[in-house]
Amino acid sequence: MFTMKDLIYEGHPNLTKKSKEIKIPAQEEDIKLGLDLLKFCVISQDPQLNSTLNLRPAVGISAVQVNILKRIFAIHIKMDNKPISMIIANPVIISSSEELTYLNGGEGCLSVSRETEGLTPRHKEITFEAWIYDSRSKRFLFKRMQLTGYPAVVFQHEYDHLEGILYVSKLYPTLEGIKPLFNED
Repeated sequence: MFTMKDLIYEGHPNLTKKSKEIKIPAQEEDIKLGLDLLKFCVISQDPQLNSTLNLRPAVGISAVQVNILKRIFAIHIKMDNKPISMIIANPVIISSSEELTYLNGGEGCLSVSRETEGLTPRHKEITFEAWIYDSRSKRFLFKRMQLTGYPAVVFQHEYDHLEGILYVSKLYPTLEGIKPLFNED
């Protein structure tokens, strides 16, 4: 399993490089990589395990963040109605909404250890194609999916990593005419 010592941070040259596709059918090392990325997300969200292992909580992590330039990432989001937990390889965003949104208070990133100010505009809805790991068959299956709201924002953040983009390069002090994803009450 990955820990904080395995991560690379802002300023590392690999964070600005485009990652390479994994071969499909996936090799064992790529499946293990995906499972380890997902395990990091799951464990980092468990308060007791997180405290024991000294992890920063994460809803997503990409291979490049552990210094592996492969187009694979994991997301683990606890939603009210249905949790979203996926290992995603070789994704391509094929369409996105014109409507933009952002996270109140801005985004965070395991690879950025400093405080940042500003907001990152994201498409409120995306459609993508990718190879999604199926735990039953223990292989990646090709799927087309649509994500809206918070899961779409998380996906775009991780997708940017594969493109060599950190969210800090997309910060704006304010976003006129764009509604936040969550209302501030």
